[in-house]
Amino acid sequence: MVYNSGMERYLEKYLLKDLKEKIVFLSGPRQVGKTTLSKQITDSFTYLNYDSSIHRRIIFKGEWARDRDLIIFDEIHKMKKWKSWLKGIYDTEGIPPAMLVTGSARLDIYRKGGDSLAGRYNSFRLHPLTVKEAVANLNMNAGEALSVILKVGGFPEIFLKGSESYAKRWRRTHIDSIIREDLLDLGNVRDIKSIEIMIDLLRERVGSTTSFTSLANDLQVSVPTVKKWLTILENLYVIFPVRPYHKNISRSILKEAKYFLYDTGSVTGDIGAKLENTVANALLRELHFLEDVTGSRVALNYVRDREKNEVDFLAVIDNVPVMLIEVKSSDENFSRALFRFKKMLPGVKGYQVVMNLKKRRSKDGVKMEKVSEFLNSLNFSPNSLPL
Repeated sequence: MVYNSGMERYLEKYLLKDLKEKIVFLSGPRQVGKTTLSKQITDSFTYLNYDSSIHRRIIFKGEWARDRDLIIFDEIHKMKKWKSWLKGIYDTEGIPPAMLVTGSARLDIYRKGGDSLAGRYNSFRLHPLTVKEAVANLNMNAGEALSVILKVGGFPEIFLKGSESYAKRWRRTHIDSIIREDLLDLGNVRDIKSIEIMIDLLRERVGSTTSFTSLANDLQVSVPTVKKWLTILENLYVIFPVRPYHKNISRSILKEAKYFLYDTGSVTGDIGAKLENTVANALLRELHFLEDVTGSRVALNYVRDREKNEVDFLAVIDNVPVMLIEVKSSDENFSRALFRFKKMLPGVKGYQVVMNLKKRRSKDGVKMEKVSEFLNSLNFSPNSLPL
């Protein structure tokens, strides 16, 4: 396949709507397609990347053309007091031109302190390709899309190439750019080798609870250092946590989380680990989409009781559990834990999704579906989203 820069991404029409009224923040992992998406929503734009010395001079002098429909500020969060600067531009010049701020780090972490941008922006998070988005935009069925994601991951360039050797070469430069550029900029971290080792350890432990103490011992650093590094990698869209569900949210945060990778192709475990990571990514994408478009508060958890009964995922919307999901690569026996937790959580939908399922089944309100079909139809959004 050839990289298709014109592929419509799922956020495009929502970005266009909000850009008419406010500054829009678009964040997400490096090379997930933010710049490509930004440049294809209109033919009339100016693109300024803070990492470019030429572009920095234009930004500092305020000399970009105002006769375009859109100004794209990429990585502007690396500029000191960027919030105050952006607020000043918006308050004095307004819209048009529309302003789109993109970055490979969570832009919300830069909004603490200083001048507030409250009421002046809306934010979106762009995710790697999922089965659902691939089927909607490319000439492939759900099974084919899942196969490619499991093989190389969902980042657009490597997904569209579909080559494992190409993906390995791409991945080396991808993680290197994150560690050598973004990590130093965001976290002022100097122990690069230990960060690389920690990422490798997390790749091997997808789907398992993460012990801070165990990681600290493996890396020969303190527990607070491990927690700091995990937070930085989360802020850079390398990993995301799935924490245990509890009605008391503060108690949930204190318990061990599982960490998943935005890049499914980098998971080094067996097919079960890759499959679980793929489902986690798809669930998080749908939940983030709902939150960014409607303002609902969302969470992706797992559930476990004292008897160690466990279900892989629980989707929570506005503090209400809505869906339980157990992921299996081949087992076609219903998970007893699904029925147990479904009784404990009234109104929640229950799914057991299996990779090599021969026939769909259901029992006591729990559905067993093929993973590819489940992911292709996954949707937490109301029937009509605001546009």
